[in-house]
Amino acid sequence: MNRPWTSLPAHRTWLAAHARRQASFASAAEHPTSGFAWLDDQGRPDPKQGVHTWITCRMTHVFALEHLRGIPGAGPLADHGVRALSVPRGGEDAGDTGLRDTVHDGWYGSLSADGAPGDTRKSAYEHAFVLLAASSAATAGRPGARELLDDAISVVERYFWDAGEERCAESWDRAWSVPEDYRGANSNMHMVEAFLAVGAATGDPVWAERALGIARFFVHEIAAERDWRLPEHYSAGWEPLPDYNSDQRAHPFRPYGVTVGHMLEWARLLVHLETALPTPPSWLLHDAEAMFEAAVRRGWSVDGGEGFVYTLDWNDRPVVRERMHWVIAEAIAAAAVLHARTGERRYEDWYRTWWDLADRRFADRSAGAWRHELDPEGRPSATVWSGRPDIYHAYQAALLPLAPIRSSLAAGLAKGE
Repeated sequence: MNRPWTSLPAHRTWLAAHARRQASFASAAEHPTSGFAWLDDQGRPDPKQGVHTWITCRMTHVFALEHLRGIPGAGPLADHGVRALSVPRGGEDAGDTGLRDTVHDGWYGSLSADGAPGDTRKSAYEHAFVLLAASSAATAGRPGARELLDDAISVVERYFWDAGEERCAESWDRAWSVPEDYRGANSNMHMVEAFLAVGAATGDPVWAERALGIARFFVHEIAAERDWRLPEHYSAGWEPLPDYNSDQRAHPFRPYGVTVGHMLEWARLLVHLETALPTPPSWLLHDAEAMFEAAVRRGWSVDGGEGFVYTLDWNDRPVVRERMHWVIAEAIAAAAVLHARTGERRYEDWYRTWWDLADRRFADRSAGAWRHELDPEGRPSATVWSGRPDIYHAYQAALLPLAPIRSSLAAGLAKGE
């Protein structure tokens, strides 16, 4: 048997360089006043897009990881993100940094091009990434990050975490007075990632237990009962809504049907969760492998074209056939983690297959960051995404195979792994 790629010095050097190129591309997103901008296909800030909290948080997380890797200049970029997400230490009257709501607390979804609040709803999706960014920056020892993390924990515990249900609410109006009549798997999945990062940063085991509660409901109960077809959308009473957004099938955050990439992302997160628990349940690995297998069987090249389709209907037929960069990135990361956990050759084979595709079709050597979307024939497309605003998935796909399995990438890097 050939040695796994992740054990080969040349491949490891290639991965590290690949991650570095993406972070270098992303450094152009530094916004002069508020966080990180949306980048176009050439890596230039796109002012008309405004500034988004989830992008600012993901960039802050990436640059905190880059600092932990010893990359000069990354620490100040992480600090820029922390400042953009923080309330000035002088108090609310010291000024508003923009993304943080200094009147009602929490974080806006975005700022418009003129710097005014754009999306003023308080969403679990954005708040999960505030937790992740603050955790990574705090682990990296960046100034103000621990205070930001404490603030984010307070908001999430007060408004999103439901201890009785063991999962998170979706969103509120700006004043936290009216919750949205909707619950989502996507935001809860990212809360699992965020909770694991918080637990690693604080040493508090309650966060891994909370992550386990979320995973138990969505994967071990809901997905397992449906042969691993995970509904993404729910009523306020947690009843699945299988027809949700049937008229907006290519929605970037709430698409209709089964989202293949999330099945792969869940598979990886279950293995990370296993490492965070002193006595993890055996179903975590079983369900991770089942989710991975179902995603590959139903979503990989099922329409005659190369790559993963974006979504499927409830009879496993492709709905949105565009190939998203984040899906192949999560496939690579899941294969790497499952191979490291099990040693099974099939995961290594898929890891090689998907890196070959990502390098050939998605990676843009001239620009650095991946093309975000391809059509079913492998040509650049913009049906769902425009520009290249996000390196988080592809960056982690390059970094995760370099390290042992841990609950948090930042915690592993801080230990010198």
